[in-house]
Amino acid sequence: MMRYRTLMAVHESDGEHKSEIVDMTNPVEQSVGGIQGHLLRRTIHLSMIWIPYLFFEFGERIASSINFERDELIAFFLIAIIAGEFIRLKLGFTVFGQRAYEAHQVSALAWGGISICLVLLIVPHEEYAYPLIISLSLGDPFMGELRRKKVSHNMLVALTLVLLALIWMGAWHFFDTPWWFVPIMAPLCMVSEWPRYSIIDDNATMLLIPLAGVVTLLPFVN
Repeated sequence: MMRYRTLMAVHESDGEHKSEIVDMTNPVEQSVGGIQGHLLRRTIHLSMIWIPYLFFEFGERIASSINFERDELIAFFLIAIIAGEFIRLKLGFTVFGQRAYEAHQVSALAWGGISICLVLLIVPHEEYAYPLIISLSLGDPFMGELRRKKVSHNMLVALTLVLLALIWMGAWHFFDTPWWFVPIMAPLCMVSEWPRYSIIDDNATMLLIPLAGVVTLLPFVN
């Protein structure tokens, strides 16, 4: 059976929580709420595509209405996400759509929210924030569903590269992202989904690693 993700399995042993890496073959089985929870999770992931639009089109207006600067509003959201996740972990519960193991580790939703906030704080520019966030919003569920359908690794790589290249080419067309970012950032966004660590979700690696790539390339942008 194809292996396509690892996760934290939390066991009770002598009254203490122990963690180990195990294989996960079907995300539906791990989702609270089964297939409905899995679909909600995917819907939330895809809906993140609207975040940069809301930020750039309405961010200033919303922030000024509560006497904040736009970056202050994002920093507030970042702090709120961290605080909310801290409380959730202390209480040790999951909600509909989350996975069982997330009761004892930072959730994918929290990692995604934290990483998006960092992108908007560090590179609050359309030409970089749009493709970074859209690459996560579309790329991660796209790869996950291909694996769930047991598509071969080579086909997965080829299809994902096409999708991510189209996203970055779209950013070049609409937001004047440097064209030479396409052959660099598309593969980087894809391989950033591959690391499997128990303490950090790929919602974070798919944004933070490419974000580091963008920051590294910025000095070479004329």
